[in-house]
Order: sequence, then structure tokens, then C-alpha cells
Amino acid sequence: MVQISNNVFCEEFLSKLDIPTGILPNPYYDYPFMIIKNFLSKKTCKQITANIKIDQDIFEAEIRKKDAIRIKSTTNTKIRKTKIHKLNTIHKNIYTNNFLKHQNDIEKFFNLAITTSTQIQALEYTKGSFYKQHSDDSSVLVKDGEIMGFLPVAPQRKISTVLFTTSNDEIVSEDTFTGGELIFNYLHNEKGETIQIKPKAGDMLVFLSNPYFTHEVLEVKEGFRVSLVQWHDALIN
Repeated sequence: MVQISNNVFCEEFLSKLDIPTGILPNPYYDYPFMIIKNFLSKKTCKQITANIKIDQDIFEAEIRKKDAIRIKSTTNTKIRKTKIHKLNTIHKNIYTNNFLKHQNDIEKFFNLAITTSTQIQALEYTKGSFYKQHSDDSSVLVKDGEIMGFLPVAPQRKISTVLFTTSNDEIVSEDTFTGGELIFNYLHNEKGETIQIKPKAGDMLVFLSNPYFTHEVLEVKEGFRVSLVQWHDALIN
């Protein structure tokens, strides 16, 4: 493994590939990603979750793939099984105002300047929902079962942000769930264990969108998992 921060290592094969978008944060940080605690209040998280539970404007989440001609989006419930909602205007404004308060810290951490951001997606994961291993900006190129490289399909995605409004907990309630952990497939701690994030309501996870941060959402076993996802373009310093 190759050390990329004080507490995190990546799989060695990544360092041998030519990854067009493969930048990393300062190697002297403890972790190569940020967790912003209490980005949203518990009260706001409960309100967002409650609204999503009754929202009827829902559609199945898609995945991006590149064929011989173009990049296209399709649904594939063997790879991704989740539903997408839209935030109402009030919660969208609360989220955006809080993001602006933290934007400077995010830019300093990753040494870049955010230029534009996508619309916020509210993702609903219920029992049996998941999202298999993927990179937010690239498709993986595989030959004979071996990863040969990564092809950028969304190069405008430099930073990914994931805000959780419900929590991973052993006891399931209206605002908790079991399963549904987010894991970084190629990142490990000093013991060789895969880095795993257990969502906590109100916290935001911020990471680079490139293949080093390939990740997946494990299947939700019980409960209701909600995350607010956004991607950000940026100028790299």
C-alpha cells in the first residue's frame, strides 16, 4: 500500500496507473477527506427527512456510462438501487447558506477554488437499497478481470459532498438505519482495514471525486437512509 495521509493508505496499483484526474490533498493531513460535524442542525435534518418520506416527486437514480459514441445515463438496479428527491426551497436555502460558510475551509483543505455546483440531490435508501463501487468522475476500464485504468465521464466533478440527515445506528427509529455504510474501496487504515464511514445526521463528508476515492454504499438492512449529494467544479491550484 502507498501512504497518502498520516492515517490513510491507498492500494498500490492506483499509483501505477495514469489517472487523468488523480489529484490528492496534502499528504500531511490525518485524512485525505473532510468530515464537517453538525453542518445542519438535528432539527433541520428531521424536517428534511420527514418531507422526503411524504414527497411524491421521485425518480430512480441513474448511472453514467460511456459507450463507443457518447456518455449516457441509464438505470441499473443491479448497480444502483436508490431514489432521488428534490429539496424544497426553504431547505435548499438553509443548505446553501451553510455551504457558503464552509466553502473557504473546503477550498483550503483541497487547495482549489470552487467555481460551480450541481443541484442538490436528496437520495433515499430504504431496506435493500445500495450503490455498488464507483468513482464520481470516471468509469473503470477492466480487461480480463484486471483494472487497466479510468476514463473520465464527468470531469466537471472535482469535489463530492455528502450530507447525511439520518444516522447509522444499531437501534432503528424514524431517523436511523442499519447497514448503509459508505466505504472507500481503495483506501485503508494502518491495519489494512477498508475506510468506512458510518453516517451521522447533520454531518457532511467532503472528498475528491476522482478514482482514488472510489466508494460504495452498502445495502441498507433496515430503516431510512437519506443523504444530500452535490458535486462541485473547481480550479485546481
